[in-house]
Amino acid sequence: MKIVDLSIAIESGLPSDPPDYRPYIDYQDHKKTAKDMLEYFGDATVEDLPEGNGWAVEFLKISTHGGTHIDAPYHYYPTMNGGERAWTIDEIPLDWFHGPAVVVDFRDKPDGYKVEPKDFEEYFKKIHYTLKPGDIVLVNTGASKKWGTAEYLSSGCGMSRAATLWLVNQGVHVTGTDAWSWDRPLPIEAKDFDKTHDKELIWEGHRAGAVKAYSHIEKLTNLESLPVTGSHFFCFPIKIKKASAGWIRAVAFVEEQDDSEKTV
Repeated sequence: MKIVDLSIAIESGLPSDPPDYRPYIDYQDHKKTAKDMLEYFGDATVEDLPEGNGWAVEFLKISTHGGTHIDAPYHYYPTMNGGERAWTIDEIPLDWFHGPAVVVDFRDKPDGYKVEPKDFEEYFKKIHYTLKPGDIVLVNTGASKKWGTAEYLSSGCGMSRAATLWLVNQGVHVTGTDAWSWDRPLPIEAKDFDKTHDKELIWEGHRAGAVKAYSHIEKLTNLESLPVTGSHFFCFPIKIKKASAGWIRAVAFVEEQDDSEKTV
């Protein structure tokens, strides 16, 4: 069994998020914390600590949508399933967060391409696969190659409302992308809105969750390391009360072939 890590590391100040949404990490090393540590140990002095070392600790300023994370239906709209109160991240059934992974390779789609149901239908026909309830669909847009740069924000294709609902109607509860957003890059959606003033374009992939509940993962990486089918994916979120999302350590378990099963 091979475990494949599909999460980006949370890093401080990277331009891969808008300025107001960038994580910041305050690193407190062993020397810096020595005096603070002594407050918990009576009359001890710095001389009582080995080489004057305290403990290492970090303080983070980060949104629930920083790093690799999974969105709750509440992020998309106050209601889901046509009127029910939308679930926050602590309310979603845990069995949603693991299942067979199905990797969709859309790296051939240009940045800003709007994925429609026909794109998924053609892809699954090509790989001779029919989606099953509980499958977790992970879309590789190629955007993760731009992680760490400002270009990441405008990279990758994105899902239309119709395409999102098409997946959910196959019994899929959880989807994911290596891009910044499940939707098309927001600067591209904004340009299209300015041209058409069609309000249905605004955040359309996300808003599908108001019609039918689902969750999606953003900022995945390393999806090309997975087989198209055959791996088991885990994406349990940190349990944050009444939150719109939770950070995950996205991993997949992949069965390794015995030497006798490998082909030359």
